[in-house]
Amino acid sequence: MKIVEVLLVEAPHQPGNMAKVLTIVGDMGITVEGLNAIRRLYKDTVWELTIEYDDSFDMQVLVDHINSLPETKIVGKSDRVFNRHKGGKIKTTSSIEINSLEVLRDVYTPGVARVCQAIQADPEKIKEFTNIQNTVAIVTDGSAILGLGNIGPEAGLPVMEGKAAIFSELVGISGVPILLKEKDPLRIIETVECIASSFGAILLEDIKAPECFQIEEELVHRLDKPVFHDDQHGTAIVTLAALLTATRRLGMCIKDKVFGQIGLGAAGMGICSLLLEYGVRDVLGADINENAKKQLRGDGGTPVSLEELMEKADIVVATSGVKGLIKPEMVKEGQIIMALTNPDPEIEPEVALEHGAAFATDGKTVNNMLAFPGLFRGTLDAGVSDINHQMKIAAAETLSSLAKEDALVPSALNKEAHDAVAKAVYDCALKIKQ
Repeated sequence: MKIVEVLLVEAPHQPGNMAKVLTIVGDMGITVEGLNAIRRLYKDTVWELTIEYDDSFDMQVLVDHINSLPETKIVGKSDRVFNRHKGGKIKTTSSIEINSLEVLRDVYTPGVARVCQAIQADPEKIKEFTNIQNTVAIVTDGSAILGLGNIGPEAGLPVMEGKAAIFSELVGISGVPILLKEKDPLRIIETVECIASSFGAILLEDIKAPECFQIEEELVHRLDKPVFHDDQHGTAIVTLAALLTATRRLGMCIKDKVFGQIGLGAAGMGICSLLLEYGVRDVLGADINENAKKQLRGDGGTPVSLEELMEKADIVVATSGVKGLIKPEMVKEGQIIMALTNPDPEIEPEVALEHGAAFATDGKTVNNMLAFPGLFRGTLDAGVSDINHQMKIAAAETLSSLAKEDALVPSALNKEAHDAVAKAVYDCALKIKQ
């Protein structure tokens, strides 16, 4: 895991002093992310040095080396990531300024009673007179948090808050983290069903496979509102977008090529399912789990060994979680390879290219953050009760069409891209609704 940390370095205000500090940092293989002079003293300057290093590195070694320089010392440090999370990343605020007794009586008692009775008489009015169509439950049991595994729902809350913050900033949706201290899929289903009336849609997050498949499928069946497991479908949407861009630039038609998926967990199965729906005829999948391979066959794909997949596939996507799983000698001339496991991919892109791949990338550019904000915005605005494959494909095609220069997809912070996805999903949903 990469750690970003800020060191406060006090050094003499003379030419070359910070260069010596940076040389030490570079010689230890540490990346410098930023350098700013934050305070000038009489003879010294205090610098804010932002670095990124692997969590296996002993930071005290770097501190000792810098402190050994003449009149130079570390006077403080902070962790930028922890600083941004302090106090949480989200809060609930009023959309109306309550600045008089009249306003208070309208938004609360006694005025609110009339609105309650109106909704009682016509339940559809809840969408007009509450924030429900702008609210998404972000539900996790903490069983598959990022690449950290089953660390529990409380430890996963920073991720859920992050999703909520992204919803708010990019598409104006109120995301509400829901932490479930429960691992039984049936009880999770029943719990979400019980609270679903509070929300316009349900986003399932970081729930491990195979339980996630059962939970999503049953909730889609039980609820009359959108249910979406982001680890499956968000990843699949952005992966399809990246593949459409890559194949277009290489003059390929993705539907005519043999596709290979390494790793049939939540993300892998989501990718296979979406590609089959898109019209890719030959979808191969490799996994050590026999039940996962059986599920792939049931969905229309073909389970094979890793070696056979690498030999037959024109396009390879890997979400196995295993660093270095794809050996250089496995790469076939002209393959497209997307090794998406973070932080360490199944094969480094430059290694794949050196051994004959026509195109290679890793998980740093394929981020499901590009999919879920606009997808939910468009779905909620259209007022439909589910998110289907056509809507996912519309999102993927939109993202691919917006990719510029050498990028496979737009920047995750490009608000225009999220707006475009929302519109594409909205238009697609209305066509289906009609």
